[in-house]
Amino acid sequence: MRGQNMSNIEKVRIARRLTQEQVARAIGVSRPTYINIENGKRELTVSQAEMLAAALRVSVEDLLDSVDGVVAFADSRNSFEKFKQIVLNVIKYGADEDGKITKTKLAKLVYLTDFIWFYENSRPMTGVKYRKMAQGPVAYEYFRALDEMEEEGVILREPKGQAIMLSLTEKQAPTGKLTEDEIKMVKRIGKAWKGKPTVDIVNFTHEQLPWQICMDEEVIPYGLIFQEEPEKIYGPVQV
Repeated sequence: MRGQNMSNIEKVRIARRLTQEQVARAIGVSRPTYINIENGKRELTVSQAEMLAAALRVSVEDLLDSVDGVVAFADSRNSFEKFKQIVLNVIKYGADEDGKITKTKLAKLVYLTDFIWFYENSRPMTGVKYRKMAQGPVAYEYFRALDEMEEEGVILREPKGQAIMLSLTEKQAPTGKLTEDEIKMVKRIGKAWKGKPTVDIVNFTHEQLPWQICMDEEVIPYGLIFQEEPEKIYGPVQV
């Protein structure tokens, strides 16, 4: 992928107080490979550009020339559809016995799914950006995904006191864009938190390093999860 501003990448990394090793782990490459990327001797793939932007807490456009950026990310809709499938499967496995889950708890389960997957595989499931919000990390695409899925008739949304409850309209959730291992991860995390109060998962994510060190509304770099203690990554999830 051409159009990379390598000096810009280095400046942003230093400003974020991240080492080359940390950023290399965040995008799933070795340190020597990352150094070549930063020095302009190696080009980024589309997925690496997305992860690098997330790790450095900047937009992809800040790393790529606008022309290349438009062309390279023409398939972003595919990633968004995959994100929606993850959300639907988190509802399936993480909802209470009545099939309902609070909107806040669902957002946190999606975040944990993506970040634990990243911790174990050095890459996110979709590469979507998560930002620090009052109730914990939330994906940028989360609210748009809920709106689309409600319009499509695949989820129901209903108020319950001050909470918003979400549920599936069908027993099964689509999995066509997910691998078997990704489905296992969603199921593993959903079942671990199933039946637990929303406040528990909110408090858990608030205690994690990625949420604590970022500023309000700031993008949370995936790579920060590598600096966390294992018990604060997994919580009730079986390692």
